[in-house]
Amino acid sequence: QVQLVESGGGLVQAGGSLRLSCAASGGTVSSYAIAWFRQAPGKERDFVAAINWSGSNTHYADSVKGRFTISRENAKNTVYLQMNSLNPEDTALYYCAARDYYSSSLYYGTFASWGQGTQVTVSS
Repeated sequence: QVQLVESGGGLVQAGGSLRLSCAASGGTVSSYAIAWFRQAPGKERDFVAAINWSGSNTHYADSVKGRFTISRENAKNTVYLQMNSLNPEDTALYYCAARDYYSSSLYYGTFASWGQGTQVTVSS
């Protein structure tokens, strides 16, 4: 089972950028799907973006498409989420998650491995 550790969260002004990292270890990840989810207090957990390990397939939530980019660096077993044009509505706890297959169904309950989360706060 893969272990995941997020980093890179923090406080940023509206319109700014931030890059989150998700480091994976302890499993065979060559065929894995890695995804980002986010959850604000009192809100549901929302899908943000996903990528397969080869980088050949990506999916984005409509709310972030064109602003966020998911990528991977295989040599470091790390997936990144580059977030541009941030606004206060992006404020949330961001989680990365993994499962051992990739498909267009990206419901959070299908992901078995989760990181601890990293907080992103966007000020007006």
